[in-house]
Amino acid sequence: MRKLVWLALAAAGLLLMLHAQDIRSDIDKSRGKLPMIAIPDLRGAGEAQAFMGEFNQTLWADVLGSGVVKLVPKTMYPLSVPQQPSDFVQPPPARDTPRGRKVEIPQPQSGGGRWIGDWAGPPVSANYLAFGYTAPQNGVLVLYGWLFDLSRGTAADAQVFGNRYTGSVDEAGARKVAHEFAADIVSRFGGQSLFGTHIYFVSSRTGSKEIWVMDPDGKNQRQITHFNSISIEPSASPDGAKVAFTSFAHRTPGIFVFSVDPVRDLRFYNQSASVNSSPSFTPDGKQIVYSSSAPGSKCCRIFIANLDGTGFRPISSMSAIDTEPKINPKTGSEIVFTSGRSGPQQIYKMNMDGADIERLSDGTGEAGNPAWHPDGQIIAYAWTRGFAAGAWNIFTMDVASKRYNQLTHGEGKNEHPSWAPDGVHLVFASTRNGRDQIYTMLADGTQVQPLTTQGTNERPFWGK
Repeated sequence: MRKLVWLALAAAGLLLMLHAQDIRSDIDKSRGKLPMIAIPDLRGAGEAQAFMGEFNQTLWADVLGSGVVKLVPKTMYPLSVPQQPSDFVQPPPARDTPRGRKVEIPQPQSGGGRWIGDWAGPPVSANYLAFGYTAPQNGVLVLYGWLFDLSRGTAADAQVFGNRYTGSVDEAGARKVAHEFAADIVSRFGGQSLFGTHIYFVSSRTGSKEIWVMDPDGKNQRQITHFNSISIEPSASPDGAKVAFTSFAHRTPGIFVFSVDPVRDLRFYNQSASVNSSPSFTPDGKQIVYSSSAPGSKCCRIFIANLDGTGFRPISSMSAIDTEPKINPKTGSEIVFTSGRSGPQQIYKMNMDGADIERLSDGTGEAGNPAWHPDGQIIAYAWTRGFAAGAWNIFTMDVASKRYNQLTHGEGKNEHPSWAPDGVHLVFASTRNGRDQIYTMLADGTQVQPLTTQGTNERPFWGK
């Protein structure tokens, strides 16, 4: 009987989705501030109930972390929460008297959550409402999710979208459909979902420094390398299929290139040198730039090579220690890198042929860890600013004007920023709570979220 009830609800929900009056891709932002969204906890039937805690936590975190909306605290919500559009009812209408005058029928001030006004008016005062329900159907977890524009008054007019999502009947499936629902929500406000992207990082939790990978919210942390050595400096290819890194697995630091799925060593030929390090992919993913003390070079200068290490050639000169090269992802024509050519390490820019070298950081303190924004106009980097010993903080800089903005402010040592593919979020390492751990934040320095706690974790890279 329960199964028949849920099948009936599912059918009704699907019909309402198909009956949607208007699927709008652009939300009105004329209010001049971030829209307020209410997202009450969704409920599940049958086996789905066991995974709703993980589902609701994931949905809330994804939408909140998007940076394009604000969420109304759940403590402000009405007691009754809609599961589908048909749960909404209209307040009783006014009634005509014999003289043709309208009088208000005595009625409650609230529908307890069943009126659109319960969510649009105080104390909730939301602009939008996301709601739905989940249920297992034929061995599959099904989510029906809706987004309502509460300014439109009635359930028939308020629907922005109503979609059906499917996943496995387990925690992973619950997280999947939550990510997908959240992606549809934030996309309506110009946001980009980070679901499906990955953060690579270095962790010492097994007793040696190995390369690990995790989801953008810190879930699904899994080990990539098992060298029982020191592996550092991960960098993912533009398509997310490969990861390059530095490892001491063969005693001296060398470059390794692994495929991600499945994890497999693709064999990179390292030049005979005491150091080969700091690999980074070219925008087309066909070559790698890195730092090397190849024969005839001081330690170190910038080289470029094919993915197997062949065809290598130097880019920078032998006059200084150059490392951490990153190619502009938009133009592919210039490299930012760290160099000690003028004393304390600073950030420089040069063309792909090594010409037109220009210092970007101002020469005070130490600067390093440059990372290009996806638009190729801004870099994030770490800087001590004013020779404050160990006071590394994260900054961003407009490369053309050299104007900078400070994102972190002295909470431990903050290093190794890396941009998310959406260009709105950053991942970085910080000692703000003791030892190095991985955090994310918005590009204005707000909404700092910890991702790791076990062992020491550092040098993150955000890839697809």
